[in-house]
Amino acid sequence: MLVFKFGGASVKDADGIINLSRIVKGYESDQLLIVVSAMGKTTNALEKLAKAYAEQSDDLHGIYEEIKIYHHTIISELFEAAHPVFDEVENTFVEIDWMIEDEPHDDYDFIYDQIVSIGELVSTRIVNAYLQQSGINSRWIDARGYIHTDNTYREGVVNWDKTCQTIQQDIPALLEKSVLVTQGFLGGTSENFTTTLGREGSDYTASIFASCLGAQSVTTWKDVPGILNADPKLFADTVKFDELSYNEAIEMTYYGATVIHPKTIKPLQNAGIPLFVKSFTNPAAKGTVIKNNGQTSFEKPIIIVKQNQLLISVSTKDYSFVTEDHLSDIFKIFAKSHVKTNLMQTSALSFTVCIDYNQDRFATLLQNLKESFNVRYNDKLTLLTVRHYKQEALKELTADKDVLLEQLSRNTAQMVVR
Repeated sequence: MLVFKFGGASVKDADGIINLSRIVKGYESDQLLIVVSAMGKTTNALEKLAKAYAEQSDDLHGIYEEIKIYHHTIISELFEAAHPVFDEVENTFVEIDWMIEDEPHDDYDFIYDQIVSIGELVSTRIVNAYLQQSGINSRWIDARGYIHTDNTYREGVVNWDKTCQTIQQDIPALLEKSVLVTQGFLGGTSENFTTTLGREGSDYTASIFASCLGAQSVTTWKDVPGILNADPKLFADTVKFDELSYNEAIEMTYYGATVIHPKTIKPLQNAGIPLFVKSFTNPAAKGTVIKNNGQTSFEKPIIIVKQNQLLISVSTKDYSFVTEDHLSDIFKIFAKSHVKTNLMQTSALSFTVCIDYNQDRFATLLQNLKESFNVRYNDKLTLLTVRHYKQEALKELTADKDVLLEQLSRNTAQMVVR
């Protein structure tokens, strides 16, 4: 039994969906579950729509109309006008229609999940309809009925026992009859509300299904040839890894490598399931496999770049030493504000931390911190993380840059620069 995950870039247009169908046809003899992301940049557009709705912006309906036109254009290129997929997609968008008819009154994270989740629900309807039109016996299933989470909207915490019980109860029998098509990124609460699993969470969805089903492997189809040592958009001399160990992949995703969602690897490692990262434009190419006993020596360093960072320094209002009690209070504030830390450093009089910039969450964090502490910060910064570094590489990366914070360990160097 195999699990495939197709990201937004692989289904961004009609040609992408046709290509997905070709790939799937090459595995018709296998039991196959397919996890699909929202199409192209739809998640970004739906995030913009959620914000416009929460703020009751004048451009709300214009943003929404663009999203619907984008999907309708793709459908029109794939299907005849009378095909039932047109109604299926329109009925899915109705969930947004119902919500935006009323004024917002819920927590923003709740609003976000109910609106942004529509991207995956629509994309899977289209993909499933095209697979069926291509002669593939496929079936659409709703991931929200299988991946059970708590009520932490935008970062749903998976109830693994209940999730695996539900998946194991239903999915094996369905796989014997059909290729299954389901949504990445989504979960459901006990009250039947939609949650999301964190940005780029479709990889995690594939990992959950594979782990619970004891899959032979997971393959995530990307617009890159495999996992590279650095972003080819930023560095010209990148190299592709044929294989990586689970541990190295976990470290890379922890530090911000975006090719795989951070939560994806551990369930696969626990179950001993290999993860393949392959190119959807060249499906016959080898790609990268993440597995036990993968590559552990590296000729070139792994470079991870995180932009739009904030560097925050927190000190006590009476200028006393920063103690363990202070640190405990600070971490509670970060947790309460739903802000994750990328790098930390403590001195006698201050605690310094690097975080991703999120306007709304940072405003909440800043307000909460200022109740008990003095706070200073720098914005528009970049965090460079270098695995298996050499000093020459660090000097080259930081040339002509102002290094605000540097931290070195045996295998990893991190620098906040501007």
